[in-house]
Amino acid sequence: MKAKHVSAGAVRFLTLLSILCLTALDQWTKYLAELHLKMKAPVILIPDILELHYLYPENRGIAFGMFQGMTYLFAALSVLFLLLILYMMIRMPLNRYYAPMHVIFVFLAAGAAGNMLDRFFRGYVIDFIYFTMINFPIFNVADIYVVCSGIAMILAVLFRYEDQDFSFFLPGRRNDIHE
Repeated sequence: MKAKHVSAGAVRFLTLLSILCLTALDQWTKYLAELHLKMKAPVILIPDILELHYLYPENRGIAFGMFQGMTYLFAALSVLFLLLILYMMIRMPLNRYYAPMHVIFVFLAAGAAGNMLDRFFRGYVIDFIYFTMINFPIFNVADIYVVCSGIAMILAVLFRYEDQDFSFFLPGRRNDIHE
């Protein structure tokens, strides 16, 4: 039985919808964290391993609280990063071969958008997930998207794709390879 062809417009719509839903999930969890955790005792989910702990004062830097006080610079860089991801998604062929990379870019875009919205509208990023077992820096859902998709991208580039598979990013190259 032959698989049905999905139009490029439908794929782009589902991509945008996925990014919006994942970003909304991140924002909703941050709203709940602010509402239920700010200035309160941590909620222990797994004793000595995982807890919900509102980071106060809030994160006004980047990953793991580095470069504090440069919120608007990182907000602007987030916009550029998000635009780069969207550009690459538009240039990438819409076929099964690139489906894993497409999904990775959806999560990268949602993570970038989630923390970008915090920086623009709050002036800081809300972090509230804490692995006490390894004393890992407090993070949020958008951070999970970025870290997991970043790891997935490294693995995909190392084990699935080759250099020429990304030639569609070059000017003048078509993006219909590997049909």
